[in-house]
Amino acid sequence: MLKNILTFIIARAKERSTWLGLISFGAALGVALSPEQTEAIIASGVALAGLAAAFSKDAPKS
Repeated sequence: MLKNILTFIIARAKERSTWLGLISFGAALGVALSPEQTEAIIASGVALAGLAAAFSKDAPKS
């Protein structure tokens, strides 16, 4: 059972959408902070999303 869960988590961790979703969620957490902190978090989130997109594989063409 634990092996199946770990296999699922590892498979999701290899997907671009997982990383972009986690980064977007993290950036959205900045909404309740001061404007300066929010700006820094959003800028970091956008930068991390760009890196995730640049260094991950695209979906195979069918």
